[in-house]
Amino acid sequence: MGRVERAHKVDFVAASAHQPLMTIFALPFPDISPEIFTLELGSFAFSLRWYALAYIVGLIVAWRIVVGLMKRPALWGEGGAPMTKDQPEDLLTWIILGVVLGGRLGYVMFYQPGYYLSNPAEILKVWEGGMSFHGGFLGVVVAGLAYCWKYKLPAMRVGDAVAVSAPIGLMLGRIANFINAELWGRPTDMPWGFVFPGQAAQDCPGVDGLCARHPSQLYEAGLEGLLLATVMLWLAYRRGWLMRPGAMIGVFLTGYGLARGFVEFFRQPDAQFVSDGNPLGLAWHLGGYGLTMGQILSLPMIVLGLALIVRAKRR
Repeated sequence: MGRVERAHKVDFVAASAHQPLMTIFALPFPDISPEIFTLELGSFAFSLRWYALAYIVGLIVAWRIVVGLMKRPALWGEGGAPMTKDQPEDLLTWIILGVVLGGRLGYVMFYQPGYYLSNPAEILKVWEGGMSFHGGFLGVVVAGLAYCWKYKLPAMRVGDAVAVSAPIGLMLGRIANFINAELWGRPTDMPWGFVFPGQAAQDCPGVDGLCARHPSQLYEAGLEGLLLATVMLWLAYRRGWLMRPGAMIGVFLTGYGLARGFVEFFRQPDAQFVSDGNPLGLAWHLGGYGLTMGQILSLPMIVLGLALIVRAKRR
C-alpha cells in the first residue's frame, strides 16, 4: 500500500520532503464510451449514458426483488407481507422522486453549499452531474415514510423490503462511475491501479510519470453492492430476518456505512476539501488525524444501523 494511503493523517510537511510515488505497473483505462448510443434528429441529439442505464436497471431490479418478497408471505412471519404484490410499483414512483431530489439536494448541501448559494440556478442542472448517496438515501426515507403514511402501511417492514433491494442498484451505479472515469481513487503503486484519463486524474503531486489510481468505484461496487446484496438476500431468504421489523434496514445501514467508510481510505476526496495543508481532503481533523466527508456522513448510519439490529433482535 502506498504511503499516501496508510491512514487518514493530515500531512503538514512540505510536499518536497516526500519521496515520489513511482508507477511501476498500471492498467490502462478501458476504452468504453460513457454514452451507449446517441440518436440525432435534426439539431436535437439524445444520448443514453451508462449512468442513466444503471439508475434505470437498478430501480427495475429493486422493484422486482420487492415484488418477489411480497409473494413469499412465509418470509414475514405472523401477519404476512406488508404490501400486496401490486403496491411496489406505486412505491417505485415515490422512490424515484426521492432518489433524484434527495441526491441532488444532498450534494448541494453536503459538498458545495457555498457555490450553489451563489449560483442557485445551477441546482437544477442535474444532467451536469453532482449526486450524493447520503442525500439520495434521505430522499428515499422521506418518500417511503410518506407512501406508508398515505396508504397506512407498516413503515419498518416496507423499509426492510426496500433495504434488501438497494445494494444491487448501488453496485450498478458504482460500475457506471468507473465507466464514466469519475470518483476515482487516490494515487497508488499497486499493480491493479488504473491510469484514468483527463488532466484532473493525472494531477498527482509527488508522482513521477503516469499517475495510477485506485479503482475505488469497483471497490465500492464489490463491498456495498455485491457483498452486501449477498448477505442481505441470505439473511432474508435463509435466516428469517424479515420476521424482525427493522433488522434488514439495520443491516443495510451498517453494511453500507462500514463499506463506504473503508473505501474512503482509497477514494480521492472532492477537490474543495483538498489543500496544500490537507492533501488527504479531510473534512474534519484534530491533532493531524481526521475523517473525510464520506466517513462523517457514514458514521450516523453505522450507529443507527447497529441500534436497529439490536432492537429487532430483542423483539
